[in-house]
Amino acid sequence: MADEIYVSIQESEHKKRGRARSRVSRSLREGKLPGMHDVAKARGLIIRERQNSIFSDAWIPLAFIILAAGLITGRNAAVLSVGIGMIVIAAVSSTWRRFALLGVTYVREYDRTHAFPGEPITVTLSITNAKPLPLTWLRFTDAAPIAPTQAGHMAVVASEISGHYQLQTTLSINSYEKTQRTLTFRFPVRGYYNIGPVRYLSGDIFTLFTIEREHRYIDSLVIYPKVWPLETLQLPAKEMFGELKVQRSLFTDPIKTQGIRDYQPQDRFRDVHWKATARKGDLQTKVYEPTSGMNVVTFLNVATFPKHWMGFDPDVLERAISVVASICNYAAEEKWGVGVYANGSVPGSDQPIRVAPGRSPDQIVRILEALAAVTEFATGSIEILMHKESSRLPWATTLVLVTAVVTDDLLVALLRLRQAGRKITLISMTQEPPPGDLRGILTYHVPKTAPAFTEEQAADTPTEAALNRVPTPDSVLNSDNKVSS
Repeated sequence: MADEIYVSIQESEHKKRGRARSRVSRSLREGKLPGMHDVAKARGLIIRERQNSIFSDAWIPLAFIILAAGLITGRNAAVLSVGIGMIVIAAVSSTWRRFALLGVTYVREYDRTHAFPGEPITVTLSITNAKPLPLTWLRFTDAAPIAPTQAGHMAVVASEISGHYQLQTTLSINSYEKTQRTLTFRFPVRGYYNIGPVRYLSGDIFTLFTIEREHRYIDSLVIYPKVWPLETLQLPAKEMFGELKVQRSLFTDPIKTQGIRDYQPQDRFRDVHWKATARKGDLQTKVYEPTSGMNVVTFLNVATFPKHWMGFDPDVLERAISVVASICNYAAEEKWGVGVYANGSVPGSDQPIRVAPGRSPDQIVRILEALAAVTEFATGSIEILMHKESSRLPWATTLVLVTAVVTDDLLVALLRLRQAGRKITLISMTQEPPPGDLRGILTYHVPKTAPAFTEEQAADTPTEAALNRVPTPDSVLNSDNKVSS
């Protein structure tokens, strides 16, 4: 029965949206400006609309009966005034309700949409009444995942059932007036957070009629995982993945030219320096600076227990994600190619997280965004993921595994990759250090007592201490991302 009701509601909403599209198309064909309510409904921005009234349908017949009684009783002024007043109030209130939300816009503007845990995000709410009719009362209710630290004149209502918060703004607004409210959020942990949808309510001056609408106006805020200097994780800050210096590099950097020399038979024809050749009269070739071509790909194992049915430890998982973010940031600062893979999925998906290695300036931003979305749900074993993805990576890539659990199967998989010629680094977050005789596999141990995870260090060392070039992306919002009617 419930499914039938749901389908019926969905079909009704679909028909309403179709009728709104038809009205918009007809208005455009006739050269008229379509109504904002129809535009919002056609775009699917309006989720639902409800009209309430304490006005009874019996008022109008009763008003005419009172008028008739006043005329019959010799045009009694008091009785006539009551009847006329009831008719006027009903007409004014009904008309006021009809136009109450016309021309009302509600816009959220952010100083940033990406931040680290604990950093403030300031949200400015702009409310505009772009019509000559003033509103004696107008209420907006915004859904939020946490309570703001500063809400100004807004009321915050917590839901005991869902754990979410409702931000209520009640105000009166004059004709063609714009007002603003400011609130500040501080998200304590990484993740993707949604603000919205928004419901707004208004009505006539006598509060006899009210109209309420809910808009599909949802913004996403990205909270990165914490990033720490490697020293605070008890990891070496230099040559973490072994000796990188080589006497004769197999790779050269085509961007950095070191000089020129006489052409040799093994030189590539495209490396010929034609201007120097013309000046000297003999073929000259470019000499490039050597580079190690370092690529670092970090694998994150979201499992915190040997068996998935044993559940997960959220604190351990967050520490592991923070270690991965810190290593990737270190590699990006060294201008290495960096990527990340995780056997944890993003919300609403069953696919593992993949960020292929790259050296672009915004590569670290992509990695932090991916890590912000990691959930505890494991899409498969980390051994299978490493075996599958390693075959697609350049041969010189260093594979780094960060895991909170080290099993025999995992050690066997790592040893097989090492025997195949892969360069492997294991970073264990178990209570005890991992075995030290893993035949060529670098091993590190990051305990929960590392300085980065202690309360003193977390309070005194800001996340930005590890960041030199992590840009904060501009707001993803645009002028169309607003509520209007």
